[in-house]
Amino acid sequence: MRNCAEDIAPAEKRVLENLLAIAAGNTGQSRRVADCLLAWWNPGSCGSYDLTTAWGCDVEIVEDMITVFGLASRAHSYPDTRAYEEQFKAVSRAPPAGHDSSAT
Repeated sequence: MRNCAEDIAPAEKRVLENLLAIAAGNTGQSRRVADCLLAWWNPGSCGSYDLTTAWGCDVEIVEDMITVFGLASRAHSYPDTRAYEEQFKAVSRAPPAGHDSSAT
């Protein structure tokens, strides 16, 4: 599989990796960010992204999501071709926000 990570601008790389870290969390904003990222990775399986979801995110996070939207639009490729497959898989497996995976 082609690795296109080198054609991502440094600022885009920082933003994408920051959003992946947020998406790996366990908050309402984490789930909103995850939904946004997963809409790029696999919209057919992971669902689509409702733009009004951004209303529940901090403005800085929304600005980062806008940057990633621009990256995805310009890249003409999925993030797994850009060396982010494992991170996106992890986000897709994350439990819903507020879910305590250690509870029995």
